[in-house]
Amino acid sequence: MGVVPHTASSAVAGAGVANRPVVGTKPLPSDVWRLTPDEPATPTAHFVPIGFNRAQRRERGDAPMRVDLLTKEYPPFIYGGAGVHVNELAKVLRPLADVRVRAFGGPREPGAEGADPGVIGYPEVAELDGANAAVRTFGVDLEMVTGVAGADIAHSHTWYANLAGHLSGLLYDIPHVLSAHSLEPMRPWKAEQLGGGYALSSWAEKQAYDGAAAVIAVSGGMRADILRSYPEVDPERVKVVHNGIDLEAWARPTDADFEALAERVRTRYGIDTSRPTVVFVGRITRQKGLPHLLRAIEQLPAEVQAILCAGAPDTAEIKAEVDTLIEGLQAKRTGVILIEEMLPHRELQAVLAASDVFVCPSVYEPLGIVNLEAMAMGLPVVGSATGGIPEVVDDGVTGLLVPIEQVQDGTGTPTDPDRFVADLAERLTALVTDQARARTMGAASRRRAEEHFSWRAIAERTMEVYRWVLRAG
Repeated sequence: MGVVPHTASSAVAGAGVANRPVVGTKPLPSDVWRLTPDEPATPTAHFVPIGFNRAQRRERGDAPMRVDLLTKEYPPFIYGGAGVHVNELAKVLRPLADVRVRAFGGPREPGAEGADPGVIGYPEVAELDGANAAVRTFGVDLEMVTGVAGADIAHSHTWYANLAGHLSGLLYDIPHVLSAHSLEPMRPWKAEQLGGGYALSSWAEKQAYDGAAAVIAVSGGMRADILRSYPEVDPERVKVVHNGIDLEAWARPTDADFEALAERVRTRYGIDTSRPTVVFVGRITRQKGLPHLLRAIEQLPAEVQAILCAGAPDTAEIKAEVDTLIEGLQAKRTGVILIEEMLPHRELQAVLAASDVFVCPSVYEPLGIVNLEAMAMGLPVVGSATGGIPEVVDDGVTGLLVPIEQVQDGTGTPTDPDRFVADLAERLTALVTDQARARTMGAASRRRAEEHFSWRAIAERTMEVYRWVLRAG
């Protein structure tokens, strides 16, 4: 987010070199990069590599490292956490490297969001109209490859763009780094969405992981999943770099304009600020666990209000299932509010500001940027104890974790769904009905976001991975 790092032989022979620098949360040894004269001892775009044998780098001298980010999602087309990640990562890497973003969605209109210098948008291939979604994705990947020539690092995000990174590495001898935001073997329900294309997406992902120069896992839980799913991947090549959060953008606003906007949003959706409120934000997919949450809401005290910012369903089947559950809830209790459209940033902040507790009932969640957003807004989080969520939510300090035993078939299905629902309802009730405790945990959430998940820190750790890859080659 791979392939042969620099030569076909080095991908195998160099994979287990014992003296490679260790990266992750630890800094690289000082001999990996030499600062140019008078440069500060912090990551900048002016590092000169020692021992990096690519002729192109020698010819460029101290030119900034060129990093091509390959992604399906990029403004204005963002619908999930991976897109948020790439957008923010591009921003914080630009002062440190020559960043080119290659994104699906076609050319950005001048002046539109995402129409930044160095952003190249690729439309779907017209000749593939009507083909399976995975085949159309591969068409865009192939269109991307030629543009990557000359990059120092190709960094792809999600299976949608992994094939572009993989082929670029093979064709141009460029190290391919990929970021793991999710894993196809851990999401078998994607077959509902892609049909036979799920076999293609799984194949493309495996090729990319097996050949990657480095794999960035967004959590320790994700790293473990990668090594289980793809046992041929060298563990040394899998580095943990958590997702980050824009602390300024997600600080709770206090200006008069926001208060006026918040009042309009509350009126539009019928949000009652006098009621204790839980809020969910996420796409309607199997992994987000929304059906479990809807059953848990039925067990909450009658005075509790539930706001569900839930849209972009993966399939018609899961949308129908969720719609039926919501209609049943609304027939039994008041205060069940469904917001299906994707809200503008400030309006979503208004919804979060009107809430007391954020809930993340996911059965598969490598990290969960949405939890970081809620924490930065000062909300405590009640979340499933799965994937990377326990690395974000400090149980009993910034929120409460819900125990979950899961079927080991890749679906993440709770082995005892009724127990999971009951535990989720119990923890939501305990927190949403104790306003003082919720406020204390909310303040701790904001502090944790500030101390551990700033994008500046994530940028520096990502650059460490790039430098490790170049050094190791």
